[in-house]
Formats: sequence, structure tokens, C-alpha cells
Amino acid sequence: MIVAVPREAALNERRVALVPETIARLARSGVAAQVERGAGLAAAFPDAEYERAGATLADASSAWVAGCDALLCVGRPSDALLRTVRPGTLLVGFLAPLGDPEYVARLAAAGVTAFAMEAIPRVTRAQAMDALSSQSNIAGYKSVLLAAGTLPKFFPMLTTAAGTIPPAKVLVLGAGVAGLQAIATARRLGAVVCAYDVRAIAKEQVQSLGAAFLEFDLGDAEGAGGYARELTAEQAERQRAWMVEQIGKNDCVITTALVPGRAAPLLVSEAAVAAMRPGSVIVDLAAEAGGNCALTRRDEIFTTENGVTIIGTTNLPSTMPFDASKLYSRNIAALLALFVAKDGTSAIDFNDEIVRGACIAHDGNVLLQQG
Repeated sequence: MIVAVPREAALNERRVALVPETIARLARSGVAAQVERGAGLAAAFPDAEYERAGATLADASSAWVAGCDALLCVGRPSDALLRTVRPGTLLVGFLAPLGDPEYVARLAAAGVTAFAMEAIPRVTRAQAMDALSSQSNIAGYKSVLLAAGTLPKFFPMLTTAAGTIPPAKVLVLGAGVAGLQAIATARRLGAVVCAYDVRAIAKEQVQSLGAAFLEFDLGDAEGAGGYARELTAEQAERQRAWMVEQIGKNDCVITTALVPGRAAPLLVSEAAVAAMRPGSVIVDLAAEAGGNCALTRRDEIFTTENGVTIIGTTNLPSTMPFDASKLYSRNIAALLALFVAKDGTSAIDFNDEIVRGACIAHDGNVLLQQG
């Protein structure tokens, strides 16, 4: 099998789908890699490292992917690149298929067999392939660094000759992978942390990290695959009203609540922002899906009239591209292991629940069920 690793098409995307160490490991399984020149530079992986790992470097000017069996990306490949692949080629990446049936139809029309990393089933056997989790870990970590760097206070308590400085208070909304990492990171920096999640199972996880769990009875709101389900309009309104008081007590609020395929739920109302003290910080990790905060501006950092800084930076994993790429590369390699026979050729078993769940287009057909 020959796999192609292009430079990413999205603006400000600094990650790369495969790193040299993974390419060297795949080569022992009979998988050869062609890497577009400069594909890993933004992630601190120069071309020379890819060559030493056994990859072949390719020029962007040529239709180099036409002879490859698989196209491995972080995000969606460019339309120009997609037009050069031959029918039957495997396409793997974060393809954002939910809510965009036209794009999935275009993939089917191109004849590719497309696998969306975000569609990999959350089963035990797929943990090594769970790119959503690996990248969310990074986003949760970086969100706290952004908050700490913006807040005009110390995170930890400090006892000095001039008196004691109390610790910062941090509220994390959503205790999924990103939220739990945010909790752990804020705790390591010395903040007093509390968290809230609509899923009952999150309480034990939050408390195991040393944070307090805020309780508000909405009933259990856990949906399929361990994700939160969408709340009813009445539940959402009750939740927002209660949140105003809780949010106003904290110096930093980090929001991480997402519902796959839908707009992000609104958790932080304008009234809640108004209740926060000047100098407070909100980091909205759901900015790409519309934001959990009513005032979030995608890819903007601004300060409100009452002095609250709202950070709507998207794609935080790309701001730490070296480690983000290493983790994502390992996720890709674990998935490829399902596609490669012992002799190194392609062998896809659509009876496998992971293969079946992640595949969104095959043999000219759309396989994704839009939710």
C-alpha cells in the first residue's frame, strides 16, 4: 500500500497527518509513504526527517497522489487534490461530514472510500484510533494556558511578605475529554476548580481530579457514544438561568460543550457575562460550532464593556502542532492497521464495526446517516 500525505489545505492548519516516526513503523508493515514537500514544516518535522524515515518526497505541482492507494489528511483535502485521486482511493481525515450532505455526496461521486476520524465508534477496541480524544486533550490543556496568560491574577495561592494572594477560581463547563484535561491542568496550576456537566456519569470523573462538581437536576442527558444529548428548550433555559449565578462567582470560565452534528448549546448568556468581574476570562472551545457563550466571536479575542475577555480561538490543537501531529499520526496508524493485509496490500473488512462506523462514502454510495 502506498499512502500520500499532503500539505494541509485549511488556513492556519499546522498539523500533519503522519510524522516520520510513524512512517518508519508503517514501512515495516509494507506501507510506503509519499509526503508532499513541506507538509510537516509547520509542525517542526522537516523534509529531511521524512526522507530518513523512508518516505518519498513529492512536489505539489505534479499529480503525485494519482498513484497512491490512500490519501491521509488532518482536515478536508483541497478540491484540486481530490480531483487527482483515482476511484477506489482511501481518504482518511477529519472530514466534518455531519450537517454537510453535499460534501459527502461529492466524495461518493469522486469514487473514494472515505473514512471520517470523528465518526470512529467509541468502543474499547478503537481507543488507539480515537483522534477526537487525542486532539481534545490538547485543546483542553491549551485553553487553560490561554486563560492563565490572560487573567490579570495568579492562578495559585501565594503567601508573600506583602500578604496572601488567593487562588483563581475556574469553572469548566462540560466534562468530556477536553473538559477533564482543562480541570487537571487548572488544578496543576493551583486554581480552585469546579465543573458542570449534564451527564450524571461526569460527577465521579470530575471529583477524581480534585474539582468540585456543581449539581443541577436536569435528569441524565447522556446520549449515544458517551456524548451529551441536546437538551429540550425548557431544560436549556433553566440551565442558563442557574448558570448566571455560578459563572459570576468565578474568575475564568472554560466552555467545552458540544453536541455532534449540531450547533453548540448556549450555556453562558449575556447576563452571565455581565455578572462576571472585570478582568475575568472566558475561553470558548465550542467557538467553531457557534460557541457556548452568547457573545463569542469565532477566531477573535476581545474584551466586553464590563471588562471580561472572551477568547473564541478555534482549532487549538493546531497551536501545538508537534505533539498534536504525533498523537494524530498514531491514531491514523492504528486505523490503517485495519486496512492492511500481512503482505502490505489493502484489505478492508466492512463487517468490522469500526470500519463500518467510520466509513462515510464507498463505491459511489453515501454511507453516512445524517443526524
